[in-house]
Amino acid sequence: MNTYKKPYIIAEIGCNHKGDMSIAKELIKVAKIFCNVDAVKFQKRHNKELLTEEQYNSPHPNPMNAYGNTYGAHREFLEFDVTQHQELKDYCEEIGLVYSTSVWDLSSAKEIASLHPEFIKIPSACNNNVAMLVWLCENYKGEIHISTGMTTKDEIDDLVRLFKKYNRNQDLVLYNCTSGYPVPFEDVCLLDINVLMDKYKDTVKHIGFSGHHLGIAVDVAAYTLGTNIIERHYTIDRTWKGTDHAASLEPMGLRKLSRDLNAVHKALRFKSQDILPIEQVQRDKLKNQKG
Repeated sequence: MNTYKKPYIIAEIGCNHKGDMSIAKELIKVAKIFCNVDAVKFQKRHNKELLTEEQYNSPHPNPMNAYGNTYGAHREFLEFDVTQHQELKDYCEEIGLVYSTSVWDLSSAKEIASLHPEFIKIPSACNNNVAMLVWLCENYKGEIHISTGMTTKDEIDDLVRLFKKYNRNQDLVLYNCTSGYPVPFEDVCLLDINVLMDKYKDTVKHIGFSGHHLGIAVDVAAYTLGTNIIERHYTIDRTWKGTDHAASLEPMGLRKLSRDLNAVHKALRFKSQDILPIEQVQRDKLKNQKG
């Protein structure tokens, strides 16, 4: 019997659509038909709520990746409004894919919650926004997924305590994560998954893994450590302009990740009998040969 949960693969499109609805839909379609993932995830920000006036009006720290003259203008260019997010959700449902979004502020959380997605993601950068978390606990009925990059163990404890207070811990999914783009292998720190599993496996719904590393080997290892939900940034072309493309998988990489995770899921089981039927044929032929 296989005691491992089936892998659930999330393709994080984020802002890799470059602010273009047709590219967003192409990413959705390819994720479903070619990459065989379970869900796609976007991002929603109200930039004037999220950023200080100084941050909003400052130039982008890397002008090569900028879609506007200021960081605020850059972020607004990449933003879809709630009506467009409804269109994306409808398109996902039309082709049999789960839609979700990371929310970066309370206004975004309220807007995306109004669309009733199966789950909403809280990025590492915002997992200390208590007002947003409490509002979601009280008003949104779906799963709440939270990344734990750049977060102390005490802060993770506080997060879980908050969800227990509102009786929502069984709707909580905690992700092991290192915040960096891309993350070198030595900073992935996969064994921290064991810490999350030991402390919270019976308290929260699932433990997940959100990776910003290169390649797909690490994700398979994360799955074998117990993270049945695997999230990876995904793009059509890693050379496109933008900060996340370089740390993203292209379609063939995501397709191989899906293939490998599902293969490993089938393999992670005990023998049902000492000699399997496939072995019996070889045993009869090869074992106890004369000579």
